[in-house]
Amino acid sequence: MENSAPGVILQILNELYPNPQPELNFETPFQLLVAAILSAQTTDKQVNAITAGLFRKYSTPREFALLTDEELEKEIKSCGLYKNKARNIIAASKILLEKYDSRVPDEFAALISLPGVGRKTANVVLANAFGKDAIAVDTHVFRVANRLGLAAADTTAKTEDDLMNVIPKSDWNRAHHWLIFHGRRVCRAQKPKCHECLLKDYCKYYARQEKKGF
Repeated sequence: MENSAPGVILQILNELYPNPQPELNFETPFQLLVAAILSAQTTDKQVNAITAGLFRKYSTPREFALLTDEELEKEIKSCGLYKNKARNIIAASKILLEKYDSRVPDEFAALISLPGVGRKTANVVLANAFGKDAIAVDTHVFRVANRLGLAAADTTAKTEDDLMNVIPKSDWNRAHHWLIFHGRRVCRAQKPKCHECLLKDYCKYYARQEKKGF
């Protein structure tokens, strides 16, 4: 694995982004769950700006469950899709309160049964709140993994499967962050910095672009 293209790619990413940490701010699994729901189609920076004040006012499932949709909407209005997110966060909070004694479950099936929680959000919580081996595929992970050839998929679920097959399980959590950081800093959706990328010699996207004479 170490001498294969995926192995070299992962080694370089590890050197570029050692000891990666989540960029969403949180103190409890529940706060991370809320932040992760808010992060859909919104930057982590914007979510952190929202939760800095939000979590000072409300920080437990019970406190969120008592809010009306309109009350929470006012708190998160600067976040995309805020109406749906407010409704889902309140509904999820009520389920946690009634079914899980206000604790966030640490099992994938239980997490994705909550309103507003899909595969990505569930894996973010499992990896970062509970330290479980999981790969959360967001738009950055999807783009970078498929450009590099670590995955060859047209859906996030298939990309997740491909990454789990090619990346050692012990590296799943870190690899998720490596790919996110590289997508934000170098392998951007628009105008990727291919010529300065240390992975270009192993990148299928770069090879294709070179043939086009970019």
